[in-house]
Amino acid sequence: MCGIVGYIGNRDSQGILLEGLKKLEYRGYDSAGIAVFTSNGLEIKKSKGRLAVLEDKLKDDPLEGSVGIGHTRWATHGKPSDVNSHPHTDNSSKFSVVHNGIVENYLDLKDELIAKGHVFVSETDTEVISHLVADEYDGNIVEAVQRAVKRMRGAFALGVLTEYEPERLVAVRFASPLVIGVGEGENFIGSDIPAILEHTRNVYILNDGEMAVLTRGGVELMTTDGENISKEIFHVDWDLVTAEKAGFDHFMLKEIHEQPKAYRDTMLGRIADDGKSVNLKELNMSDEYIRSIRKVHIVACGTAYHAGLVGKSVIESLARIPVENDVASEYRYRSPIITPDTLVIVVSQSGETADTLAALREAQKNGARVLAITNVVGSSVAREANDVITTWAGPEIAVASTKAYTSQLIAFYLFGLHLARVLGSQEQSAVEELIEGLHALPEQVESILEQAPVLKQVAESMAHHKSLFFIGRGVDYAVAQEGSLKLKEISYIHSEAYAAGELKHGTLALIEEGVPVISLVTQEALYEKTLSNIKEVKARGAHVLAIANSGFETEVAKSVDEIFAIPKTLPILSPALAVVPLQLLSYYASLALGHDVDKPRNLAKSVTVE
Repeated sequence: MCGIVGYIGNRDSQGILLEGLKKLEYRGYDSAGIAVFTSNGLEIKKSKGRLAVLEDKLKDDPLEGSVGIGHTRWATHGKPSDVNSHPHTDNSSKFSVVHNGIVENYLDLKDELIAKGHVFVSETDTEVISHLVADEYDGNIVEAVQRAVKRMRGAFALGVLTEYEPERLVAVRFASPLVIGVGEGENFIGSDIPAILEHTRNVYILNDGEMAVLTRGGVELMTTDGENISKEIFHVDWDLVTAEKAGFDHFMLKEIHEQPKAYRDTMLGRIADDGKSVNLKELNMSDEYIRSIRKVHIVACGTAYHAGLVGKSVIESLARIPVENDVASEYRYRSPIITPDTLVIVVSQSGETADTLAALREAQKNGARVLAITNVVGSSVAREANDVITTWAGPEIAVASTKAYTSQLIAFYLFGLHLARVLGSQEQSAVEELIEGLHALPEQVESILEQAPVLKQVAESMAHHKSLFFIGRGVDYAVAQEGSLKLKEISYIHSEAYAAGELKHGTLALIEEGVPVISLVTQEALYEKTLSNIKEVKARGAHVLAIANSGFETEVAKSVDEIFAIPKTLPILSPALAVVPLQLLSYYASLALGHDVDKPRNLAKSVTVE
């Protein structure tokens, strides 16, 4: 779980590398380092801790040169430390490597190299790569890298330099993201486009098994087998302003406030002007195929999985097709029953989530069609899926996902309506009512955001409790799970989400005097039953905050300690509103406890390794 950058040109590489790493720090931040060709040869500076630690180290002793590579790390092999930080080198210090991914057979390779006399100093799998490239080198760095990667198993994106050929920077991609930036008299590599966007808008997006050889004068693209390839340059038409805080204290708060725009953007062009239908023109699915679907599997991780739980209710309700939800890391290992009439929907903000990609490939191998819901155009998930619905949420920097999650909900609503149109499973009046409700959501979210000070006070009062519980029924339970995850992610308060109807089956044993319970009450059909569940926890001393639909609040207020009313909407659309106060509660609780809201400990934004 790492971010890599590289530069070859005529400018100071240290500054370019450090700026690029700042744009990638959300991918990993337990250590950072750079390698630069200086007048003394290939020199490396790296250190444990945030990027600022490395910057301080370089202030007094800079690395001056115009070719270099950089890395920000999230540990997978070996604890965070100076020695485990990247870039890594071989015994001669003539080769240097930065790596995002995992080399699964690194121990076998390490044993082989040790038998040849190589001496290792770190606990990482990446150090094996630098030794392996050195071992394969016979005067041509490109061929050495090609031979080395053929011996490696796993997922990797690499940047490789050698002192023997200081005018070449080699980049390789296999199952981890990597882009190549094309400039004038200079070229770049990066794990993500924002790392290089300040310097160029023209990029090549490498696919698995592809590599690039960068010089000052150009970029040569080829496969790892050495076959030359040609690609169209992808021109990036968004700017870095979208990746800045825009006056907010934290990226997370900025992104919470960007949700109305993300809703509008994700719906843009996908709803007919007359408001009577949804037509996802980007899908390649024929109506005949849609009519053949007999079951749907929704596969995702973390927050995207929680979006999928809502998606299950949406598809079953609107299209009347049975849906199963799976955590992507478990999907392959339960031997899922996949047939040609199974549609698999994979959900990933980054489009690079390793477990989700593996599930996608497993589904396709077994004959299923795969629909991807992702926020990143050109990502691995987007390229490999049969169909894609892009969520136009824009870059999401904070580790805790907010606008990406709610945009995924919008995508599910649109897809559910698309299925309903083809299948004729909903009355036209119901479709139009739902579309009208979708159009109202952005303004309704804005009204919730205006009440943030109220939620700030609530969050500050609950922040010092050691445990907290969320309860809900129906889709409220799905939203409760996302609310609990948000709180855990950034405040480190222990919290759990429970189906409110399951309280008698053991959960009530956890309720004691004063413990906070957040109850979602948005489903009219389950209103009375949820109130009964609230009374159960109240009877055992819980302090209850209810998130309830406007119209319910007067009656609900009689049974709870505090209430926050959200605008009234259709029950199926309520998750797109009810989650917003939960996001704000988590944000303000983390702030009250003095935590790093945007970069919670032990977590990284995009999980690109299993």
